[in-house]
Amino acid sequence: MILERIKSEGIAHLSYFLGSGNSAAVIDPRRDIDIYLELARRHGMQIKFIFETHRNEDYVVGSLELAGPTGATIYHGPVQDFKYGKVLLDGQEFELGKLRLIALRTPGHSDDSMSYAVVDKATGQAPALVFTGDALFVNETGRVDFGGLSNIPRMASDLFESLFNRLLLLGDGVIICPGHGAGSICGSRIAEREESTIGLEKLNNPALKHTDKASFIRYKSAEQHEKPPYFSLMEKYNLEGAPLLKGLPLPPALNPSEFKTALEKGALVIDTNLPAAFGGSHVRGAYNIWLGGLPTFTGWFLPYDKPILLILENDLHLETATRYLIRIGYDNLAGYLKNGVEAWYNAGYPLEKLNLLSVHELKAKIDRSENFTLLDVREPEAWRAGHIAGSKNIYVGHIQQKLAEIPADRPVVVLCSVGRRAGVACSLLLRAGYTQVYNVLGSMTAWRQAEYPVVNQK
Repeated sequence: MILERIKSEGIAHLSYFLGSGNSAAVIDPRRDIDIYLELARRHGMQIKFIFETHRNEDYVVGSLELAGPTGATIYHGPVQDFKYGKVLLDGQEFELGKLRLIALRTPGHSDDSMSYAVVDKATGQAPALVFTGDALFVNETGRVDFGGLSNIPRMASDLFESLFNRLLLLGDGVIICPGHGAGSICGSRIAEREESTIGLEKLNNPALKHTDKASFIRYKSAEQHEKPPYFSLMEKYNLEGAPLLKGLPLPPALNPSEFKTALEKGALVIDTNLPAAFGGSHVRGAYNIWLGGLPTFTGWFLPYDKPILLILENDLHLETATRYLIRIGYDNLAGYLKNGVEAWYNAGYPLEKLNLLSVHELKAKIDRSENFTLLDVREPEAWRAGHIAGSKNIYVGHIQQKLAEIPADRPVVVLCSVGRRAGVACSLLLRAGYTQVYNVLGSMTAWRQAEYPVVNQK
């Protein structure tokens, strides 16, 4: 048996290549499919099946993209009105070399959720592993709010049944292969460790301590999750099928004049430099989203109907940036500024700056009782766990909708955990016309290291 886990950074998406003999299946493929084709070539296998665990919300699934060059058949669960692929029956079985794959209905995270138990017939008839999608993670279970607030109790009840009366009964030694790892927005407590078994989850997973259904429903109903606006397009694409890429669409290199022309025609700019470099000099109006933050934060702010220009910290980052963006549906990449912002200022074009503060300078401002707004853009839970007295908490994803709550007539000092999300927020404020904006480098991490006082509201 061949089992390969493929991790897509940023969205912490996990897909899998499963093979035996000369046949293979892919579970929840991402949109840039070259990795699966390479694995098939390497192992001398033909990809015959593509299995989806559910209609994903946080990335574009690559099922149709992969089915094209491989001829593989796509399967997914019932209920949703899919425009492609075949609908599975509960208990339906597939043969894959010496493996038997069994489709299991496990609704709760979504109504169409499926898991796939795998039996290695060479060693026995009991399942050896199970692909759990977003039903069961390492140290977490799937969120239950995508059906709307009124449906949370029903979805939580369904998830309880799927977990306790289906997945946990497969056997303590069964390896779980979840759809996401740590950092995914689909679960707030997913462990950094990506290996686990049913038995370990029964022992350690906080959600599985609630063995009474009513208690489990209360536990899941109390969760609070963010839902970025780009999820709506992902849901549409993953029901109807996304536009086919037929290869990675790397954007062209542009000289400063070409870049300026595209900008004047309405293209939007993402600058992936880290906060200190962005603060020193950047193109006016640029969104500052560091490379690793592209798949997480671009979908909060940028529309899909305008071309996107990139300014990269290093031109070698182009392929990574492109992969991150096409995975969440940003296909209209008009180009990147060759040699970055240095080429821009060498061409004599105007620059904008962002004020930067150390935590020591921030402490001095506070001690002098200067009049400014201290804006903490971390998640509310992180803010409650420890923040600077007097700080105002607005999550970075909500900044554009809550500008009215941020006074523009005095300086705004922004911080987060290390300053990168603060950089995103600062660029949003600059775009909105705020003129006195400061990013605190190191933010709360540096503040704590300096042993400055922190308020805890937990």
